[in-house]
Amino acid sequence: MNDYNIGIVGLGWVAGAHIETFKNVTGANVTAICSRRTHDPKDLEAQYGIPLKVYNDFEQMIADPEIDIIDICTPHPFHPDQAVAAAEAGKHLIIEKPISISYDEAKRIQTAIQAQQIQACVCFECRFSKHFTMIRSIIDQDLLGHLHYGEVDYYHGIGPWYGQYEWNIKKDFGGSSLLTAGCHALDALLFFMDGAVEEVTSYQTKSKGKYFEPYEYQTTSVTLLKFEGSERLAKVTSCVDCLQPYYFHVHLVGSDGSLLDNRIYSDKISGMNKDKWSTLETALIDSGDVSDHPYEPQFQAFIDSLRKGEKMPLTDFDTAFKTHQVVFAADLSAKEGRTVKLSELS
Repeated sequence: MNDYNIGIVGLGWVAGAHIETFKNVTGANVTAICSRRTHDPKDLEAQYGIPLKVYNDFEQMIADPEIDIIDICTPHPFHPDQAVAAAEAGKHLIIEKPISISYDEAKRIQTAIQAQQIQACVCFECRFSKHFTMIRSIIDQDLLGHLHYGEVDYYHGIGPWYGQYEWNIKKDFGGSSLLTAGCHALDALLFFMDGAVEEVTSYQTKSKGKYFEPYEYQTTSVTLLKFEGSERLAKVTSCVDCLQPYYFHVHLVGSDGSLLDNRIYSDKISGMNKDKWSTLETALIDSGDVSDHPYEPQFQAFIDSLRKGEKMPLTDFDTAFKTHQVVFAADLSAKEGRTVKLSELS
């Protein structure tokens, strides 16, 4: 079977991370890029170490019969039109998060994917990290028992030192703190807490610091979630206006134990002391740099699923859509100052 050829639209730092990652993925090759800027193919080959066909016209790239997958690495508002056009051209999709700025646009992408029967991978790659796969394994082994409370908090100061800052500060590009960055935390929470969210209540605020003053939206949000059945509650914080090291906080509380980041107590493990955490040896997600994100196992899983003719595990479009639905409900809650039921978004 031939390798899948990938065309990347956008050529910022995220696209660069994707290019480097695919060098280590079996069964796929990045063969083309599309950018608004003019690039010399020889310069790109010298930079990335692989030959790349260069397009300035997206329509021409998706019309290329040799390209099988379109990888969308452009700013958020461009994702819907590009995803729909690529799907209608019969291309499989990789879409950086968030998939869109609005719920209606997310639904438009979903409709196109379903109509064309193509496969899509959304870059919630943290689900493939060693840290999160370990946590999910602990849950699956029932070491925590019935989870009734969880919190996942995301602290990532996105100031002038960060690559996306210049456009991310704009409301119609970043959207919200939870949408532009904290969606990783909300997606992680849904990865750990099984079942459907019934309703959310969200609050937002903003730092008075000089680095974050240019933001056109509130830069910290706290969202409370109630799952269907009323037995389980959760919280997600998204803070992009902090001055501290990157921190992904996870705390899960169950009937038989608790987990805090990389520490655990379980009644089901003999010899543990509930007054003292036991440390789990695993690599934490401790950087917001895309070069440190676990793209490789995610992209390998996507390519493998395409070869098998199956939907990819963990970060297929429908799974990611559910995360975005909760994000949009939370932002609506903060905007209107009320609790929002997920059933309102249909």
